[in-house]
Amino acid sequence: MSKITTPDFALIPEASCGVARAGRFPTSHGEVLTPAFMPVGTQGTVKGITPVQLGDLGPQVILGNTYHLGLRPGDELVARLGGLHRFMGWEGPILTDSGGFQVFSLASLRKMSEDGVTFRSHLDGSSQFLSPERSMEIQRNLGSDICMALDECPPGRMERTPLEASMARTTRWLARSRAVPLQSHQGLFAINQGGTHLDLRRRHLEEALELDARTPFQGFAVGGLSVGEPKAEMNAVLAEFVKELPQDRPRYLMGVGTPEDLLFGIEHGVDLFDCVLPSREARHGRILTSRGKLNLKNARHREADIPLDPDCGCYTCRTFSRAYLHHLFRCGELLAFTLNTIHNLSYTVGLTRAARQALLENRFPAFVRSARAGWTTEEP
Repeated sequence: MSKITTPDFALIPEASCGVARAGRFPTSHGEVLTPAFMPVGTQGTVKGITPVQLGDLGPQVILGNTYHLGLRPGDELVARLGGLHRFMGWEGPILTDSGGFQVFSLASLRKMSEDGVTFRSHLDGSSQFLSPERSMEIQRNLGSDICMALDECPPGRMERTPLEASMARTTRWLARSRAVPLQSHQGLFAINQGGTHLDLRRRHLEEALELDARTPFQGFAVGGLSVGEPKAEMNAVLAEFVKELPQDRPRYLMGVGTPEDLLFGIEHGVDLFDCVLPSREARHGRILTSRGKLNLKNARHREADIPLDPDCGCYTCRTFSRAYLHHLFRCGELLAFTLNTIHNLSYTVGLTRAARQALLENRFPAFVRSARAGWTTEEP
């Protein structure tokens, strides 16, 4: 990949259909083509596959996690060993989450304050502290291309009054995150909160744009969705709100990644997605296909001499039958996790790639109709 010394992350539009759009933006480790799904490599690895296998799938960006890597092996160690790219053997762009979602998910182990979050390590119970400044320091040491500001991620059904207080804290933390210098190649994305209240989402965006006017952010993310709220409420917010984010910067929908959600997000202007779902489902024998989801554990696959998805060209589908994969999974063979993960990520990354191509070729509505028609209610 060509190296860009000082990327500005500005999104270059290439095609659109309504508010759906295809574009590209530069990073120091290569250009990112959007829309794109970003596989999650929480601890410096995408579970189940090697960097070479992952690279063959062609993801535009992968994720690392500030909370986990800061605890183990430690961000200073990663820095001494040349940064996260070198440490994990990945040459493409990397985005690091801020740790905000882990703070949300570890609610029983933490205590919030204006300064930051004090929590018990899930590894050894030791007391740890994460502030906006510390989150930025960890991400600076990791050397990722895209850094996320530390936010307070509220649960999906939080009452309005405490939600407003949480949102205000995220704004103050955003200003503190912005004040911490990063490496010259790194960009900082702001995270928008506000639950399923459209007026709060808009208010929070206005607050971020006030900070952006002084020192621009390189992208904007929508956080705090798919955390317990009804799907219809999430979609209603996305349909109205995403298009209001700045047109000239990447738009990132955090933690959302079912095939249905990817298409809906792209239709409404999202550029980037991430989710653990494809690799997690693979490890449980649940397979994503162009014809819907199948459960590899089911006995009906025991003698099935067909690929997981006849329309898929990944290594797993080119090489192995459902019968063999069923056998591996039933035996508990580690190869089952690898082959299933290759397929699920190939399908998910490929879905956003195909949506991009459809936008470039001016056939996006037909592509969406065809994809949705293929997802049957019965197991394929």
